[in-house]
Amino acid sequence: MQQQRETKVKFIHAADLHIDSPMRGLDNYDGAPVDLLRGASRKALIGLVDLALREKVDLVLLAGDIFDRELGDFRAALFFREQMIRLVGGGIRVFVVKGNHDAEGQISKRLPDVQGVHVFSSRAAEVIDLADLGVAVHGRSFPDRIVSEDLIPSYHEPVADRFNIGVLHTSLTGRVGHDTYAPTDVATLLAKNYDYFALGHVHAREVVRESKPRIVFPGNLQGRKVSETGSKGCELVIVDGNTITSAEHVSLDVVRWHDLTLDATGLETVTSLAQKFQDTCRGCVASAQDRLHAMRITVQGESALHALEARDPGTIAAAIQAATQDFEAADLWIESVHLELQSPIDREAAAQRPDAVGEVVRLVDELAANDDELRIWILANLDKLPNLPSDLADVDSGKLTVEQLRSFLADAEATVLSKLSAAGA
Repeated sequence: MQQQRETKVKFIHAADLHIDSPMRGLDNYDGAPVDLLRGASRKALIGLVDLALREKVDLVLLAGDIFDRELGDFRAALFFREQMIRLVGGGIRVFVVKGNHDAEGQISKRLPDVQGVHVFSSRAAEVIDLADLGVAVHGRSFPDRIVSEDLIPSYHEPVADRFNIGVLHTSLTGRVGHDTYAPTDVATLLAKNYDYFALGHVHAREVVRESKPRIVFPGNLQGRKVSETGSKGCELVIVDGNTITSAEHVSLDVVRWHDLTLDATGLETVTSLAQKFQDTCRGCVASAQDRLHAMRITVQGESALHALEARDPGTIAAAIQAATQDFEAADLWIESVHLELQSPIDREAAAQRPDAVGEVVRLVDELAANDDELRIWILANLDKLPNLPSDLADVDSGKLTVEQLRSFLADAEATVLSKLSAAGA
């Protein structure tokens, strides 16, 4: 029987770099930090390389989707190659599998190989035995964008007396928001008897299994949109004597996305709303002040602010934007503000009134009680409006959801009640 090696190894596992991901529509945002947002994926990769050199890691494993799609020119490929040269120049070996976005059949641009960077074949699984480190790295790239078969059965058996790592781009048994590619399951991974599976494809970090083997989606290196919230980065792993002694997530994102909800119940002024926003933000940015925080804000609850917004549309968004100017703890950018407010009125009492206020409340309650009638009524009356609100101007009215219809109805009620109040009704 061979004696187990006692070599200490340190490696980085990352995936889904999506270099130069387009982030479409940024020009439509007034005041958006367009250059920073579009350059974030590159800066995140530079941060990964800096980390690898600083930590003197032995290996960097990249589990697919280096690029976002077919390259329009060579700039993204040249940038990636430049960063790989930095790694190799620091004595670090790099292993890459191609995923659905950068599959062999997806990317036509080709540059000379970098010696020290191994891109796994798409024709068959390969294993690279690093005898000096006591590590064996297994992998297989996607031949085309859509891979519907389980690739794991084609992977080699573990190399004896090695710490065996499998690099794979996969959706496992399926993950919300991600297409099903190279499907497999934990039982199939366990049967390979590897020590670590470096997965890619899923953009949310997930430790699928803690050990024997450790199975991890590191998430993408940089969030690209508001649905990709929270810390983004890579895994930094230390192996000693073929045992994982340390495994941690390292944040590398340049822009961090947040989807925040503010409960405005009981708030009556924009000043109190601004304070609420700042209090909420402090917890979000406390541990990550050295980056841009991009935020989508939803304001909800029963509040007098609903009537204020009805009288002067845009007031709440402007108040939140103003609050970012007074926030000194971090750099904030408001991607958008969504309103789910209701007026704090006694609906039962208001419905009993014999005047116009009572008539409005009774009509709204009647419509809100039946989804079909609500849709019919709103669609029938949209054509009567000379100028539609911005939320409706570019929307196919037939595709509006019930939630959207209810929100529009509540806004319309607040506007009418506000005007009636101003008129002394």
